[in-house]
Parts: sequence; C-alpha cells; structure tokens
Amino acid sequence: MAAADTVTPVAAGDRTAEEIAADARLQRRTALWSLAAAMVLVVLKLGTGLLTGSLALVSAGIESSGDVIAAFLTLLAIRLAIKPADGDHNYGHRRAENIAALGEAAIVFVGGLIIGFEAVRLLIEGGHDVDASWYVFVVIGLALVIDVSRIVISLRAARRWESAAFRSNAFNFAGDLAGSVAVLIGLALVASGVQQGDAIAALIVALIIFVAAGRLTFENVRALMDFAPEDQRTAITAAILEAAPHAELRRLRLREVGGQVFADVTLGVSPATTVAADHETADRVEAAIRAAVPSADVVVHAEPQMSGADLREQVLATALKDPDVRDAHDIAIYTDRGTAIVALHLKLDADSSLRDAHTAAERVEAQIAALRPGVEAVHTHLEPIEGPVALRPERARGGDADDLFATVVALLGAEPLECDLRETDVGPVLFLTVATDAAAGLLAAHDLASELERDLRIAHPRLADVVVHTEPGPG
Repeated sequence: MAAADTVTPVAAGDRTAEEIAADARLQRRTALWSLAAAMVLVVLKLGTGLLTGSLALVSAGIESSGDVIAAFLTLLAIRLAIKPADGDHNYGHRRAENIAALGEAAIVFVGGLIIGFEAVRLLIEGGHDVDASWYVFVVIGLALVIDVSRIVISLRAARRWESAAFRSNAFNFAGDLAGSVAVLIGLALVASGVQQGDAIAALIVALIIFVAAGRLTFENVRALMDFAPEDQRTAITAAILEAAPHAELRRLRLREVGGQVFADVTLGVSPATTVAADHETADRVEAAIRAAVPSADVVVHAEPQMSGADLREQVLATALKDPDVRDAHDIAIYTDRGTAIVALHLKLDADSSLRDAHTAAERVEAQIAALRPGVEAVHTHLEPIEGPVALRPERARGGDADDLFATVVALLGAEPLECDLRETDVGPVLFLTVATDAAAGLLAAHDLASELERDLRIAHPRLADVVVHTEPGPG
C-alpha cells in the first residue's frame, strides 16, 4: 500500500514577512538593551569595587563582564537564529541560541573559578580593608534595579519567541541579582565591623555563578541532544490516539529546536484502506498534534498494519503493493480444516505482455502464499485495466430502448427508478436503478442485481455492459 505523508508548515510560514521582520527587529533591540545594561553594570561594579577595595563588588563586576560577552553572543545568535530553514539547515538555525548559551555558561564558570579562588585565599589569609561608604550601597541599589528590569525583559522575550538565548540571559541576570544581594549583605557586614564579610559575599557570588552555569549547561546540552520533554510526548500521544483510534502508533519521534517541536509519526493502518483514506487519517492526526502543541511541525507516515488484519485484507494489501498491479478485486478465500485456497483477479496495464503479466502474477502469488502457513494455493485471474470509454453523441435507438425497458419491467414486475441506455464505442451500455426491500440485506440486493444483469444480457446480447444500482425502496 502506498504511504500517506503530510507535512505542516513551520510556525513562521503562517506569518507575513512584515511580522517576521518586526519580530526580528524587536529581538535585536532587546538583545542590544541587555548588552548596554551589562556594560553599565561592569563599569559601576568594577569601578566601585576597585575604588573601595571590595572583592565582592569586583567579583560581581567580573560576572557582569561575562554578561557583556554573553549578551553579545546572544545578539549574534539571534541574528543567525531568525534565518529561515534552507537546504543545509532543514530545521532552521535556532540551535545557534543553544550554542551561544553554552558559551555564556563557560564564560561565567571561568569567572566564578577566579572569584572563588580569590575569596578562599582572602578567607584563609584574613580580612582586608574595604571602604563601605554610603555611595557603595547606592551603586548596589542601582545594580539591583537594573538586574530586576533585565530579568523581566529577558523572561518576556524568552516566552514570546521561545528563545533559549533569552532564557539563558534571564538565568544569568537572576544570578547577578542574587550576587548583588550577597554583595549588599557582605558590605553591610563590613560596615558593622565584620571584615571578612566581603570575602564571604564574594564566595557566595562564586557559588551562585557555578549553579547558574551548571543549569545553563544542563538545559542546552539536553536541547542539543534532542531531548523530548515527557509532557509534550504524553500530550501528542493522547492527541494521536484520539484522532485515529483504529490506527497503531508505531513510532513517535520528537525534537525541539528553539522552542519549536518537530514530530515524526508513523502509523499502522488497515491494509485494505485506500491511499486517500490514509491521507485523511494523516490530516486528522496532524491537526490533533498542532492543537495539542501549536508550534509543532508534523510529518505523518501511514503504512499497512499487517498484524491483526484478516487474510482478505492482507491479500488485498499484498496484491496492491506490487508495482505492476493496478487493481485487485473479487478476492475469494476457500477454507478447509485450517487450510485456505485464495483466488483473486489482478488488473494490469492493457499494453503489458502476457509474459510480464504472468511474472507479476507469480510474484503476487508467492507473496500471498507466504502470508500464513495455512495458505495452500493461490490462483489469479489476469485482466487489463479498463480505459475510458467514449459516449457517442447519438442516443440509443428508440426501438431498442423501448424493448429493453419492457424487458426490465417484465423481470422486475415493476418499473425501475431509472433506465438509461447509452451508445458507446464498445456498444450499448445500460445504467439501471432499481428499488429493493428496505429491510433486505446487501447480499440479497447484490443477488438481485446479478440476476438482472445476467437475464438482460441473455435477452439483449448486443448490450456491452449492464450497471445495476440498488437502493432501498419506500417502507
């Protein structure tokens, strides 16, 4: 059976070029603001720390200098990440944000090592002179205000654009905030006479840096390793089972790139369904996944589910898989004490040679015989696939039509619902619609149509074809 594949457009495909460009400008403006704020903090903290001899402020300044580099990397990553997918980067360029975030983690980690080493050294050797004047607390207060504003802006940007780079910035700035609070407490201790308070504050800042760097590294390495969040997997699985309850979920592969989820789904469907039906199932699954995870880019592949299918479905699917078979019908299965003989009609291209048609039939017969141990024999009837038959412009002759209508009435005992005789290039064709007992089963209706077709062909040998449609009558 042919596979049904469907692909959804990425989220950006649903937006205009103007909206994408506006978002890109806003992202760059946000990153530039973070860069400028980090530079201001470096000047404030380092300058004040060197002036007053405060290791805690110097360490906070070093951390902020790392943020300058980190913000610069974020700006570069955003400029690269907003580029659309291309032939070399099928999933886009947003992995650049994860790489930039790892760079940020490495930078702040090195800064933390330097700060931690110096803080431990001062604690071992004893305290050092620190000028805890009033203006130092003003600088720290200003730094706290800037840190809070940076965290709020970065978190909003991370949520709006599902950006790993902005999210990592928010973590860094939260570390800055905690560090500034530690510096404030340390300098307050110094002002109260505890000279080692500054070194203790610097050590706390170093520990905060290590925690932030570890978290950044963990999250972004996990993203680069294509970690699939369990909550998204659970939501998508539930959506698939609800949208296609009769299909078998054979494989679900997820990857997240810069906040966008890519879902690769393989479904096992009934082997007797048509390609159009499989495609409709794939469409339903795709829509259900996007309802559960709006940012998802989905590929759904449907393939025959041979396990659990009855023998007839397996025979039909096996026959239609052959590249030379255009159609298969009239499948009959004859069983006797656990064994089966299978018979079916195969339609191939009309211009096929008998040798090629026979080779295809043997191929199909062998594959059907291998389906189950109890298949004793397989017999095929070869037919050419029908091409279109041209209708002639003239209607059937009045006498022939009248005679045929009289025969139909005699056979039915009543007038048909429709009796349309048409001339074609292969001879007259009768399209007949008759009413049957509304309570009758399909088998009885089929028997009636078959008998009508047989009797009409006997009574009117010129008929090239008889197409009998049955429908329930009144009552």
